[in-house]
Amino acid sequence: MQSRRLLLFVRFLAATTACVAAGCTVGPDFKTPPAPSVMSFIPEPLPAMTASTDVSGGEAQRFVMGSDIAAQWWSVFHSDALDALIEQSLAQNPTLQSAQAALRVAMQNVRAQQGFYYPTIGAGFSASREKAAETLSPPLSSNALLFSLYQTQLSATWTPDIFGLNRRQVESLQALADAQNFHLQATYAALTANVVAAAIQEAGLRAQIAAITSIIESTSDTLTILRRQLQLGQIAGTDVAAQEAALAAVRQELPPLEKALASQRDLLAALAGQFPANDVSQKFELASLSLPQDLPLSLPSVLVQQRPDIRAAEEQLHAASAQIGVSIANMLPNIALTATNGSVATDFAKLLSPGTGFWQFGANITQPIFQGGTLVARRRAAEAAYDQAAADYRSTVITAFQNVADVLHALQFDADALNAAAASETAANRSLTIARRRIELGQAGYLEVLTAQNAYQRALLSRVQAQTARFADTAALFQALGGGWWNRPVVESQK
Repeated sequence: MQSRRLLLFVRFLAATTACVAAGCTVGPDFKTPPAPSVMSFIPEPLPAMTASTDVSGGEAQRFVMGSDIAAQWWSVFHSDALDALIEQSLAQNPTLQSAQAALRVAMQNVRAQQGFYYPTIGAGFSASREKAAETLSPPLSSNALLFSLYQTQLSATWTPDIFGLNRRQVESLQALADAQNFHLQATYAALTANVVAAAIQEAGLRAQIAAITSIIESTSDTLTILRRQLQLGQIAGTDVAAQEAALAAVRQELPPLEKALASQRDLLAALAGQFPANDVSQKFELASLSLPQDLPLSLPSVLVQQRPDIRAAEEQLHAASAQIGVSIANMLPNIALTATNGSVATDFAKLLSPGTGFWQFGANITQPIFQGGTLVARRRAAEAAYDQAAADYRSTVITAFQNVADVLHALQFDADALNAAAASETAANRSLTIARRRIELGQAGYLEVLTAQNAYQRALLSRVQAQTARFADTAALFQALGGGWWNRPVVESQK
């Protein structure tokens, strides 16, 4: 008999499921925003190649339109030390680990919400000892007033998703999980780019320190010449004092650079998931880095699919769209189905005997009628949230295109700047060599040497900074184009 009732209940659930399947999902169906109609990133045509200079990092670069980006894009610099440091950072950086954990949270929230598609089933057992009052009718057919009561039951409750309330909730949570996945990819891209940028900055600082050290040596040599000429009575003591002041001024520029280098080392340790006291073993020089000559450049229509921040903003828009459907479904009738099947007896041994069973089927329909405008306000709030997410999405797209445009301009103009800086350094070095030779021969005044020294110092530092900028611009382009995350293998936390 109990199995027959259970069969009837299963058939009832199957019939209701068929009704639900024929139901509708209220609210708008999300559509991916179209890609921007622009055909280029900058208003002017890109040059076939950037300017070139006969120094390290001065190679001409050309843009390869439509070329894909490798997952390990930093390998274009051909630095084993950089490859090792990035591998360490990807394994130990806590920010990346936090993003991975956040994705797992979002995925489990989706799975938890999907559980509401199915009935909730529970089993229960209760036992009690009771005595009924003699002034009342005996509750048992045996007329016994003192008795034990044992009850076991299996109950099921189901809320059919007739209007798609739960489907929209799942859709919204899935969109948020997808957004979190793209946040993870953005964190990955930012981490790798930050490590590369920090390594390049360290290399640039070491080059500047080497340049200042070279200038200090040159200035000291000039001071030695002037002191010898002072002993011979060929110059005045004021010329020697001025050169000593110039040497002190050059030495004064060294501590700030050393301070910046120490801070950069601390940053690299932090990015690698280490405490600054542990430091990292890798050290970077500009000479150890190779500047790639071919640079990938995605089509503008493809950038919206490659930038993880744009994809995350799109999924946020998707989640907001699904919430409009949730707010509408909350204004419609809600149906709950219940079923209970069990047995009750005064003797535990007879709990499953014939005649002890009971069952119940029930349905409850609730339709909101008046709630003080709450549901209408929530629907309007969901629509406003969608408008906000749409504006945020457009803002993210514009910012992404701005990033690429800025980098393209930087790649062109910084190549020109390095070309000019190298020419200026060559001229200033030649001028300083001539001035030092003339003062050794007593054919020039100290002012000529001082002017040449200052010009060479500025030109040398400008050349080093321009070299550093070209490497940094290259790394920034890979990050601006999305960092190649789509070519990474899918890890367990993203499944």
